[in-house]
Amino acid sequence: MATAIAFDHVRKAYADGTVAVGDLSLEVREHELLALVGPSGCGKSTTLRMANRLVEPTSGRILLDGEDVTDVDAVALRRRIGYVIQNVGLFPHRTVEQNVGTVPRLLGWDRNRTRARTRELLELVGLAPDRYARRYPHELSGGERQRVGVARALATDPPVLLMDEPFGAVDPVGRRRLQTEFRRIKDELGTTVMLVTHDVDEAVRLADRVAVLSRGGHLEQLSDPVRLLAAPASPAVADLVGTGAAVRLLALGRVEPRDLQPAGGAGPVSANGRARSAVLRVGDPLDAAFAALAAEPTGRVPVHEGDRVVGELDAPGVLAALHRLVDGAQDAVPSRAAGQPEPSAGARG
Repeated sequence: MATAIAFDHVRKAYADGTVAVGDLSLEVREHELLALVGPSGCGKSTTLRMANRLVEPTSGRILLDGEDVTDVDAVALRRRIGYVIQNVGLFPHRTVEQNVGTVPRLLGWDRNRTRARTRELLELVGLAPDRYARRYPHELSGGERQRVGVARALATDPPVLLMDEPFGAVDPVGRRRLQTEFRRIKDELGTTVMLVTHDVDEAVRLADRVAVLSRGGHLEQLSDPVRLLAAPASPAVADLVGTGAAVRLLALGRVEPRDLQPAGGAGPVSANGRARSAVLRVGDPLDAAFAALAAEPTGRVPVHEGDRVVGELDAPGVLAALHRLVDGAQDAVPSRAAGQPEPSAGARG
């Protein structure tokens, strides 16, 4: 797979001797969502901001589509890269439509093209243009402002999108909804995304791969979410993941036909005589399957594919699917970026 962004032995040190990022080598693949996680002060945001030169690296190279970012005018570079932050940073005196059209106007797009693109993006992020285009930021909820921020970052269809705690200021229910919606948008557009988050749940739910950083910007582990949860590469990663790995894995697994029992025992009416409220389908996440089983006294829930029932899921089926995830992760060796040294126990920023 092609590389969209490459960090080649990148270091960031400040005049007072603080090392925010030590010697980081990391590749972000084209079209993937890579999440950066780690404790406070580990250099996550610094790493992200070096990619668009909001922070200048002390040494090393950062390549965007093979081009050294330090060889590109910083302002021109930032117009090529979408950027979303936690507090959005919308212009309070401009309407939603004007905020989303900021970069197109700076690039000289005509009014009709800018307006058409703005309305297209508002539809994409779930904000009806006729209802929201003329509103001002203070008239929006936190989640709506965040959606406008995402639309603004995508206005010129940038190949790369940098996101720094983008959903952190949104309430938990709205945050989950935004995460789901954003993943849909990202998959639809094929954008390459680097996401900084302190939330491991958010990282494993959204990311194709997760990079765990420790103090000084040292890369502890780089892997897919299942491998991260099932086979932490170091004590630091295990400590970050915590004791909730099994629950998080349920959200990553999917109901598959091989986990089902033959249909026949679970009809449309449950054991207490009421119609079943849960409807499971092949491909549903295992956490939804677990919730459906918990609400069903018979311990078996019918699973649909299209218009037909293809089998029934029970607790052993969920457990088998979970074991398969874990076994697949443990069979593989946790990966690191090419050339990245083993993390030092004494690494510090």
